[in-house]
Amino acid sequence: MTTRTSQGRWVTFPSGGDQVRGYLAEPDGDEVLGAVVCAPENLGVTGHRQEETRRLAAEGFIVLTVDPYSRIGGRPPQDYTTAEERRSKAFIAARDEVVVPDCQAALAWLRTHPRVAPDRIGAIGYCLGGGTVLAWAAQTKDLACAVVLYALPVVPAAYAPDGRERSRIALAPRIQSPMQLHFGEADEAIPMDQTRALKAALDAESPQPVEFHVYPGARHAYMDSTLDRYSPEAAALTYARFVAFLHRHLDAGAGR
Repeated sequence: MTTRTSQGRWVTFPSGGDQVRGYLAEPDGDEVLGAVVCAPENLGVTGHRQEETRRLAAEGFIVLTVDPYSRIGGRPPQDYTTAEERRSKAFIAARDEVVVPDCQAALAWLRTHPRVAPDRIGAIGYCLGGGTVLAWAAQTKDLACAVVLYALPVVPAAYAPDGRERSRIALAPRIQSPMQLHFGEADEAIPMDQTRALKAALDAESPQPVEFHVYPGARHAYMDSTLDRYSPEAAALTYARFVAFLHRHLDAGAGR
């Protein structure tokens, strides 16, 4: 599918009173393009996420992956003793109150980029970042579209800074951009009843069009080729679908 080459580099941009970093990838050439703000997994902007940022840019987008851990050294908290504690601390460090404003600041920064069409900026998020994008799309009219991959429909109390469960399902009536969502049917981190409840709420209540895809046999983070949970078939189909979706909403002449 990819027809171009791309180049990546680290950049910084202001968010509130802080300087936040992100990994920016641009396809070769000089034409004005649609852009994408990416919110990564709870591992942060790993080498794999940088590679995937460049891969998506090569499809013809300018892509900025926001580092949700900029303020704590660019990595999620490392003072954990169990896998569950690691995830809990990563989610709390990258909570909506921090990362949604950072994503909005990334969008504002992209609007100043000479190659970016300022009204054609979308979002994509993976796992923790998928939840970020869901929350962000319920708060802004600035996104041309949004892609959500295996976000937790309900954030457990242990993953929230106030120790209270947070439902993404309740956001359905407030979604403000067309949205495409992808989930694995065999996801061990997300109960299927939560996935079904999110789909039902979006189908019934979202004021924007929604596409919802569930992949048989696919586990959590099935897009990540560095994990044993990687599902090549589901990953390929997901990638084709979201690239087409992004082109549909971000290319020149795309409707809003």
